[in-house]
Amino acid sequence: MRLVFMGTPEFSCLALQALVDAGHEIVCVYSQPPRPKGRGMEVQKQPLHALAEQLGLQVRTPLSLKSTEEQFHFAALKADAAVVVAYGLLLPKAVLDAPKFGCFNIHASLLPRWRGAAPIQRAIMAGDAQSGVAIMRMEEGLDTGPVLLMQAIPITVQTTAASLHDELAVLGAKLMVQVLQNPSVHGTPQPVDSVTYARKIDKAEAHINFNQPAGQVRNHIHGLSPFPGAWCMLNGARVKLLNVEVVEGQAEAGTVLESALTIACATKAIRATRLQREGKGPMDAEIFLRGFPVPAGTWAT
Repeated sequence: MRLVFMGTPEFSCLALQALVDAGHEIVCVYSQPPRPKGRGMEVQKQPLHALAEQLGLQVRTPLSLKSTEEQFHFAALKADAAVVVAYGLLLPKAVLDAPKFGCFNIHASLLPRWRGAAPIQRAIMAGDAQSGVAIMRMEEGLDTGPVLLMQAIPITVQTTAASLHDELAVLGAKLMVQVLQNPSVHGTPQPVDSVTYARKIDKAEAHINFNQPAGQVRNHIHGLSPFPGAWCMLNGARVKLLNVEVVEGQAEAGTVLESALTIACATKAIRATRLQREGKGPMDAEIFLRGFPVPAGTWAT
């Protein structure tokens, strides 16, 4: 098939590679424009943009698809279908209608649960037992289109946003290849009585509140790991907790119970196993504590 591929972050890269490997012709790749990143704020190409160029594919980076000119250029590609994976721009109706078989989206949730910007993080933060991937035929609404294929995977007590992201990227690429073997299938309309929305993560949410049960604290931490990273203050330093486990323990919420970084919550406690001190790299708790001891009785705030 003649495909247009539209995406931006790492999550979209595996799907592009899978479609190329499956023998599809990628007539054009659309991605967000290069932007300043990192400490030096150097302008860098988005991950998908960089991959597309490595594959020798044409790349376009418009700021918007609302203009008649951009819509004309898109239609002129005469694509059989467009595949959209975390692109980050609204697709106007003229774009949605241009490909022969329409536009297909990989969404990282079990639709209609967690429509919107941050489905991976919100599923973990909410304590969901499972997540998954839905392949959807796109409509003008926010993730409202009929689902053509969906598959679930479990969320465990070890699952973080990073690990779930990687699992779903692999699964989404596989399912999209399957769907495009029969692109004329209409799909199943989403039920309207179980819709939830995964609003964008606000950095203000990252501050850890230990006045909650330990399981909720763990879900909050793992749902934001590694970015933006849930944090607290320890001995005057801002520290991100990246991986934790729920353990027995009781004291006033926020109290460090022992030197292995066990912190009391409203019920039970969490033990940090991987952390990141501000200005430092991530490290396992044992190594972290060698250079930054946190004695029992310290307050985590």
